[in-house]
Amino acid sequence: MPAIDKNYACLLEQRSIIQFFMAMDPPTVTHQEKQVHVVNGKPVLYEPAELKAARAKLKAHLVQHRPEQMYTKPVELVTKWCFPRGKHGNGVYRSTKPDTDNLQKLLKDCMTDAQFWTDDALVCREITEKFWAEVPGIYIRIEELP
Repeated sequence: MPAIDKNYACLLEQRSIIQFFMAMDPPTVTHQEKQVHVVNGKPVLYEPAELKAARAKLKAHLVQHRPEQMYTKPVELVTKWCFPRGKHGNGVYRSTKPDTDNLQKLLKDCMTDAQFWTDDALVCREITEKFWAEVPGIYIRIEELP
């Protein structure tokens, strides 16, 4: 049996980890869907009603899981998007739109607004998956990196 590095074990105990599952039909509208209008010759970005509703839905679920203290150090973010399976098999990867990077942008912006961290730039390692699932929702795991 290999020797256990006691310093490494202590580091693991001190690192902050939270994980939770938000049962919901995940929003499929993404941050990319902002609209542009020209006012007095200048472009003005705005969020359509569907994007505002998705942002509000995510924030309402996220604030229930907000950590006691915001993350201020680099973190790993693991996200599993579980979409209602319909005719697809439970646990089968979803290879259709929306793209994971667009889903993540809105989620991370909402997590910043909900005070999970000081800035989403702290997310230094990311694992994102999307599936068809019997129980729809979003699984999130945040681990402070050493």
